[in-house]
Amino acid sequence: MDSLLRIFPQKRRAFWQKTADNGKWVCEIRLRVDRPVIVETTRGDFFLTDSGEWQEHPYGAHSATEAEIRELIAWLCQDSVYAYADEIRQGFLTVEGGHRIGLCGQAVLENETGLRTLKNISFVNIRVSHEIRGAADGILPKLYKEGTFQNTLIVSPPGFGKTALLRDLIRQISDGNPYGAGLRVGVVDERSELAGAYLGRPQNDLGMRTDVLDACPKELGMLLLLRSMSPQVIAVDELGGEADRRALHKVAACGCGLLATLHGTDEADAGKRLGEDCLRQMFDRMVILKGRGRMECRCLEGR
Repeated sequence: MDSLLRIFPQKRRAFWQKTADNGKWVCEIRLRVDRPVIVETTRGDFFLTDSGEWQEHPYGAHSATEAEIRELIAWLCQDSVYAYADEIRQGFLTVEGGHRIGLCGQAVLENETGLRTLKNISFVNIRVSHEIRGAADGILPKLYKEGTFQNTLIVSPPGFGKTALLRDLIRQISDGNPYGAGLRVGVVDERSELAGAYLGRPQNDLGMRTDVLDACPKELGMLLLLRSMSPQVIAVDELGGEADRRALHKVAACGCGLLATLHGTDEADAGKRLGEDCLRQMFDRMVILKGRGRMECRCLEGR
């Protein structure tokens, strides 16, 4: 994973080489000032020694320094933190390869409800982007009816692979598959996780008929895509509050298909979070993730 290694300044790459070599298992890398560096993987958590080797216990592990984190942020911002002020205000940076760098530190408020920026950044979370081609193969045939894609909601707790599943679904719906012809898909990538866009260009393969609106709120983005790109399906990650529900109704009223995810554990939980009426009016299928590689699909009545 060369793009993972390029996240780090040149002089630190020897330290991170072991982690990059094992990148296919790495989910997140956590750096906290004066705390051990933790690499979270599909095989458990590992701590790094001062030479960058992995170990299973924190004793004698390398602790991130204030200077180390400051150098990393400067490298990611190409020595111009001011130029990345908008991204830092959002709390993350997206870099080449689609990896997302979460940031936390001291908040500087614009007013009581608005954040101007972050300073004294002391906590960094590197979320490693993985494309899992074929992740949707098992569920894909259940999302079509007589060659027509059915509006689908993916319900999952955090960490169960919903974004990877959504990404592969978008790709296969866009390119076409054995169950339906390729469709124009509009993606509102509010947190730059799906496409992993870097300088406006997706780093992940979302399909040949997909248009991506990056770093835009879902409500605004869904309506903008409707006006500008005439999508046949609109895809969004992590539906939220009332604004998202209003936008869903407008999208459905225009005859556009829907593909979305929602944090939750089951159908009852999804009904509480999204609203039972909205759930059954907007979606035909619900995919419930029960762990990596385990999922079930339900047909929703009421549409």
